[in-house]
Amino acid sequence: MEHWPFSGHQQPETPKIMLILFVQILSQSTFTKIMKNFSATKYSLQNVTTGRIFEDEGWLLDDPEGGSPSLIRARYTTRQIEPGGDEMGIYRFAQWLPVGRMLKGSCAPVTYKSSKLAAALGLKNLYITFNGYYPKIGAHMSTCSFKETEAYSVCGRLGEDHAHKVLVVASAGNTARAFARVCSDNRIPLLLSVPEDNLDALWFDAPLNDCVKLIAARKGGDYFDAIHLSNLVLKSDKFLAEGGAKNIARRDGMATTVLSATTFIGRIPDYYFQAIGSGTGAIAAWEANQRLIEDGRFGTHKMKLMVSQNLPFVPMYNAWRARSRAMLPYDDDQARIDAESIDAKVLSNRKPPYPIGGGLFDALIDTGGDILVATNEEARAAKKLFEETEGVDIYSAPGIALATLIKAVKSGEVDPEKIIMLNITGGGEKHFQQGKELHYLKPSLVFDLDPDPDEVVRKVSALF
Repeated sequence: MEHWPFSGHQQPETPKIMLILFVQILSQSTFTKIMKNFSATKYSLQNVTTGRIFEDEGWLLDDPEGGSPSLIRARYTTRQIEPGGDEMGIYRFAQWLPVGRMLKGSCAPVTYKSSKLAAALGLKNLYITFNGYYPKIGAHMSTCSFKETEAYSVCGRLGEDHAHKVLVVASAGNTARAFARVCSDNRIPLLLSVPEDNLDALWFDAPLNDCVKLIAARKGGDYFDAIHLSNLVLKSDKFLAEGGAKNIARRDGMATTVLSATTFIGRIPDYYFQAIGSGTGAIAAWEANQRLIEDGRFGTHKMKLMVSQNLPFVPMYNAWRARSRAMLPYDDDQARIDAESIDAKVLSNRKPPYPIGGGLFDALIDTGGDILVATNEEARAAKKLFEETEGVDIYSAPGIALATLIKAVKSGEVDPEKIIMLNITGGGEKHFQQGKELHYLKPSLVFDLDPDPDEVVRKVSALF
């Protein structure tokens, strides 16, 4: 008799199987109806530094009137968030997402109150927002990363006026995997730029659609080299910059982690813990906090942003310790060496949105936050503790976040009675990959770290 893919390999009763299938079909049918009836979210844009309000022309990444470098922010017509049902995935928070359409396959972050990990740390109110694959708690992100929240929001913002262009995304790994999955499933042309040393992050449980292409910065390069490569490609009008932290859809997609936590708890958390590569997720958390204050039902306080980096790659930590808005000098070769030595490769951004108006520096100042650090060894111990207490594996980046939470508790830097949100930005890879044949996306082209710009444009353009 054929075994069933359930615990103990026991064949479940037919009624149970029929119920599962019925629920799945019903959810798909409900989502299809929601998609057909969905109307674009209404919002305007605001220059964070000057306060100027203006309309979105479809893919603005900056204020057209310029001024000093500043992020722009979405101002939503709906001031009080009313989340939809779980069948809507991330779009249950569509009232605060700058999207004109809903794409299939998304999942929202899942928040729950920790008992075992909280007890181990001596915390009364530890809430975990889990982004990954852990069906036991209702988490079904197939790429096992909160980068899915970015991809579904960004691609939901893409309008028909950009349908003829190829979206370009530079990534250290997890973001590329998320965008590849979303764009493949929804037939959206995509070009990824990733360091060759990080290609093992581009695993999938099924082959991707041919609309997704990959180029790589040769071995020895890092995330900054991948960004540089993508910028060269963007000299051609054939391609469209995703925009990174400047894209309101990326930030507001990641902000759903805080929306998940706050609507579950019924209150804005007191502390927010997350590991950072660019700091975009923490900026998004700060922005969500401000919207929730305006909502009026969840409190009037600001979460202390407790963000962390992986030693020895800690450029934002060094700048913050000096209370410098500007990033401090960092030798390129040393930065590449440091990036190679850390477990959490996704945290290796040399040019983060830290100094820009509305960026991480401003977020930390406004919330009374801090940047913390942890070693590879501390992160490995934290990952082990999480799996032992919460029952699921996590990536090295959230391992860094947990390691710094552990140290902050021991040092008395956090009040154990307060409400703490721990953003687990990726996990469940063991659960998801178990018993599956994996497929790896291979680069169509690999370029030197200082490539000829014209050659890059010519060769990459020929891929599409």
